[in-house]
Amino acid sequence: MENVVDFTKTPVANLYGSNCFSNAVMRERLPKNIYKEILAVQNGEKELTLEVAEVVAAVMRDWAIAKGASHYTHWFQPLTGLTAEKHDSFIAPTGDGKVIMEFSGKELVKGEPDASSFPSGGLRATFEARGYTAWDVTSPAFLKQDPTGTTLCIPTAFISYYGQALDKKVPLLKSIDALSKQAIRVLRALGNERSKRVFTTVGPEQEYFLVDKTFYDQRPDLILTGRTVFGVLPAKGQEMEDHYFGAIKERVAGFMRELNTELWKVGIPAKTQHNEVAPNQFEIAPVFANSTAAVDANQLVMETIRSVARRHGLEGLLHEKPFAGVNGSGKHNNWSMATDDGINLFEPGENPASNARFLLFAVAVVEAVDRYAPLIRSSVATSANDHRLGANEAPPAIVSVFFGGPLTEILDNIAEGKSGGAASPGERITLGVTSLPSLPKDVSDRNRTSPFAFTGNKFEFRMVGSSQSISTPNTYLNVAVAQVLSEFADKLEKASNKNETIQNIIKESYSKHRKVVFNGNNYADEWVREAERRGLPNIRNAVDALAILLRSETVSLFENHKVLTKEELESRYHIYLEKYSKQINIEAGVTIDLAQRYIFPAVTAYAGSLAGDAAALASIGATNVPQAKRAKRIAELSAELYDETSKLETVLFEAQGIEDAFAQARAYQEKVRPAMDAVRIRGDALEKLVAKDAWPLPGYEELLFKL
Repeated sequence: MENVVDFTKTPVANLYGSNCFSNAVMRERLPKNIYKEILAVQNGEKELTLEVAEVVAAVMRDWAIAKGASHYTHWFQPLTGLTAEKHDSFIAPTGDGKVIMEFSGKELVKGEPDASSFPSGGLRATFEARGYTAWDVTSPAFLKQDPTGTTLCIPTAFISYYGQALDKKVPLLKSIDALSKQAIRVLRALGNERSKRVFTTVGPEQEYFLVDKTFYDQRPDLILTGRTVFGVLPAKGQEMEDHYFGAIKERVAGFMRELNTELWKVGIPAKTQHNEVAPNQFEIAPVFANSTAAVDANQLVMETIRSVARRHGLEGLLHEKPFAGVNGSGKHNNWSMATDDGINLFEPGENPASNARFLLFAVAVVEAVDRYAPLIRSSVATSANDHRLGANEAPPAIVSVFFGGPLTEILDNIAEGKSGGAASPGERITLGVTSLPSLPKDVSDRNRTSPFAFTGNKFEFRMVGSSQSISTPNTYLNVAVAQVLSEFADKLEKASNKNETIQNIIKESYSKHRKVVFNGNNYADEWVREAERRGLPNIRNAVDALAILLRSETVSLFENHKVLTKEELESRYHIYLEKYSKQINIEAGVTIDLAQRYIFPAVTAYAGSLAGDAAALASIGATNVPQAKRAKRIAELSAELYDETSKLETVLFEAQGIEDAFAQARAYQEKVRPAMDAVRIRGDALEKLVAKDAWPLPGYEELLFKL
């Protein structure tokens, strides 16, 4: 049932943030001195004291209870990639059969969920259950409301009894601190004495599919894995390009209206929505926010897409490749760096060629992407994303940077000792029609095929999968750039001639690392060959990509910046490998089940009916009838389906018995997945031969074109 809000009676400005304990709410409700303390904690200037926490907890409790909350939860992000929560009520018995509503500073700051059942990759033994959640002051608390009630959700970090990171939030926070420290060193060397801290900001564009829930409920593969393991495209797919930015259907518009409403209530600035390239594929994008808040917001966006979709009789699919033959879904991670006093460090300005600060930070990113390309690739390594990266769609598995012609020319000129560039300040595009205005021209074009594209004043990392948490990609990116900036700062701090040193750094860094800059078509086979000539890595699968986490240079990088220890990196390596294997194991099991219990019985029955028709026709003298030919072909494919399913069962059993995590993941990648594909080929061929009403599963026509 659609939850309709009449914006003529409840303006969006009044609705926005109504369920978010934002800085604006704290400024209004907290004593001034306490609010200043919280701001100082958010900015990394002070540590949170219990006295301050007590005041905040009391105000937060009263605010939440006034809005109907009966419970609170420390909302955190374990290494499952999802979110977790344990609910506690506000009630405290008084001893006379009554209760009061309590919420202390200690309860706000620290929680204690059971850590034994979350992935730890060997950091914790199964019997070691204690774990702690700690309030993340940089991300606002919010209220979850549904028909069952209202819960206060407090974003937190999740650590073990010995302080090891068991989540994705702790490394992200540490990586932001590391990047800020090195960026401030560079800014000080450039003469900036005002900025105290550098923040990373993120605006993740979330792609997803919607399907009718009636059809979804009849597809065990979608229910259990998020993708279809069988299915053929109808006569029309996405080749007409008519869905992209097309008019939004009324049913979808109703869903989007409620989705926006729910997100706006919790202070998520959902801004843009549109039809994507594939049928029934859509995108929602927010306004930029600081990275920790953006990470939390994106997790909520994914969760809200699913819950709101179900209220409209739909199902939201976040898998990277739910349907073969049409585009998969990504999550464009728009990443930038800004100071606490409002400077965007990637803003080119009117004349980029003379903007030393911009050029210095831009080439730092180029160098980081070139040097740490395998690590950046590993940040998006999942079994689901393997269907996209290196396949026939955006983006490829080769990590490269797009700058566009004008900016590339500026940097090339610097590298070659020339002056000037092609980016002209204030340049406009004249359309030649008096009724249309001239348009300001950006300093670079956009390249939708590039994995890592500069798009005006930010970098768009397009390799992130649609179902992923953006914590890990941003953590790895922050650390890589922090390392390069630290080396720049070392040179600048020792320099006797700062201007000359700045020029030399830009020239030397870009000259050495510009091989990673590519402004052409990243989908083209020619680029794959050219990238190989340049020496750029092409890591096509997640198993190889995850192995980068164990390299000594990776360990040194993270330990030097105090973001992850060797043990914590090893734990993630094992967790992500095991998740890879488990996911394919489930997909293989579903493939076998559908082949044996759905497809084989259906096609056998259908072939039998065709054979009966052929026999009846033969009895009256008809020969060479199509029914007999069709029945024969179905019988042949059915035999092949049976044989290939048996082979899949064999290789799956063998993979399940492998104890070494890497060897097992490799077996799933090299043996189980191809065996699944072989089964699918036969199953999909049978779908084309069987009457629609005899096929046991809703097809792609229903899933992709009927809403």
